[in-house]
Amino acid sequence: MIPNWLKKHLRVRQMPFSALIVGLLFTSCSTSYYHKQADKEVYGIIEQVEKQIFGESSGFNVNTGYSERDAKEILLEEIILDRHSTNVISLTIEQALDMAVKNSREYQNQKEQLYLTSLSLTGSRFRFGPQFFGNTTGELNRSSDGERSGNVNSRVGVSQALKSGANIGASIANDLLRFYTGSPRESAISTLSLNLFQPLLRGAGKSVVAENLKQAERNVIYAVRSFSQFQRDFIIGVVLDYYGLLQDKDRLRNSYQNYLRRVELIARTEARGNAGLEQQLNVDDVKSSELDAKNSYINIIATYLANLDRFKLNTLSIPLGTKLHLDDTALKDLSKIELKSITLNNDEAFSLALNHHLDLLNDIDRFEDSKRQLVVAANQLKPGLNIFGDASLRSDEPTDYTNFDFNEIRAGVGIELDLPLNRLNERNDYRATRVRFESDIRSLALALDRKRNEIDQGKRDLEQARRNYSIQNTAYGLAERRVTGEEMGLQAGISEVRDVREAQDALILAQNDVTDALISYLTARLNLFVNMGILDTNQEKFWLRSDSLTVDLAGLAEDGRVIIPVDEVIPPEDIFLR
Repeated sequence: MIPNWLKKHLRVRQMPFSALIVGLLFTSCSTSYYHKQADKEVYGIIEQVEKQIFGESSGFNVNTGYSERDAKEILLEEIILDRHSTNVISLTIEQALDMAVKNSREYQNQKEQLYLTSLSLTGSRFRFGPQFFGNTTGELNRSSDGERSGNVNSRVGVSQALKSGANIGASIANDLLRFYTGSPRESAISTLSLNLFQPLLRGAGKSVVAENLKQAERNVIYAVRSFSQFQRDFIIGVVLDYYGLLQDKDRLRNSYQNYLRRVELIARTEARGNAGLEQQLNVDDVKSSELDAKNSYINIIATYLANLDRFKLNTLSIPLGTKLHLDDTALKDLSKIELKSITLNNDEAFSLALNHHLDLLNDIDRFEDSKRQLVVAANQLKPGLNIFGDASLRSDEPTDYTNFDFNEIRAGVGIELDLPLNRLNERNDYRATRVRFESDIRSLALALDRKRNEIDQGKRDLEQARRNYSIQNTAYGLAERRVTGEEMGLQAGISEVRDVREAQDALILAQNDVTDALISYLTARLNLFVNMGILDTNQEKFWLRSDSLTVDLAGLAEDGRVIIPVDEVIPPEDIFLR
């Protein structure tokens, strides 16, 4: 209960400040309001930066299926049941990409990192906006002689930090005081005040004062680039993971067929042994090879299932109980593409990376950040020279809080000098900043060297995979003919059982090597183009298309070295001269 004397005191003046405070109490915004306001500002920042960098917006959104729900409604049991769900899904490579983007925990983490970086920028910008404030304080006092009094102090105002280092403020304060015992009296006084603070040396200038804001803005640019680069890498990773599973399936089928051939070979060898046409030693040798084939098949099953679970867990982020059926036509489509060489000059390829690889662009721009930080650190070594001023005006006493006599303004101005007699910490900060700057030079040089090495190695890997695939295709055809010939020779009594078994061993190796070489070519091609920053992952089936690039390579300088034909082996001395 509020005492009657306090109620009377609160009714002494219908103060606009009190009305403001009460209004704020009753119109306080909900958390959902702040949530939406933050999203609106952050998404606006990201959209603006994306248009600045890429010319278009991606419609970035960080929301998940839980974002619109009250945290109290999200129960542990729901999450547990969700991870125990079982479904049967037939998945094409395009569907896998869509599912991974929607569900991947890693992908969502990267989106949230971009959101948080942009959210940090809103705070940096807010520092240079008008800072409104309002507060009120009420007190009840009782002295030792029994005198009772009450007072309410209210204050509202605004301050503004400028990029020059200046700070300007304006406020109006109102003090209400009333005594209820002894000699009852009251007062109501308002005070208008203005103040200005401007550094002239240390802490002055836009390049110093606004550095944190500038860095926050650049950090958003870096984050947008990094997320876009992550998207490309992620999508390529999904494609290669999918093909890796198809490769496992192909190995699994090859291993099973090899096991069946061994079973058939045992039956034929035993029949020949019973007829006295084969030694028991050869029969046992074939039985041993059948056990090896069975063991190999069991191990490949385990590898495939482990890789499938890893794909569900890390790439798709779906419950492990989900049964996936992968589309094998993707591997058939891949086998139909033309395996081309890349004759692009190494210098031209590296130049493309300098202009298009988003992470490398960030490394280059961060070097510029290091140089600006030196300027800021050097500024802290300067003397402190500040000017300040203030002006205030009080209303007529004792109770006329709305009447001001502007001839009674009180004003003051001053200057403050802080001599650089003790700058040890600032000296150390500057020296450390210089050391970090030189370290950043080395880091940038290393990043450039690594990117050049990735591109040069990528070109070699692509050419190696192209030649390997052609060679393995030829070897596979030979292995098939050898198996057929040895089996016919065994029936004719010309070949030995061991010859058939060795031919079958060579066949399964050749089968696996063909698929391995094809996947290696795809991996090398995608990695090379993404390292150059020119792969357009937005195109349909970009992994199969030769035109899925953001630049036209036709007009660029070629390597100048003749591509080695797949059937040619050049001597070492020619390699050393290249």
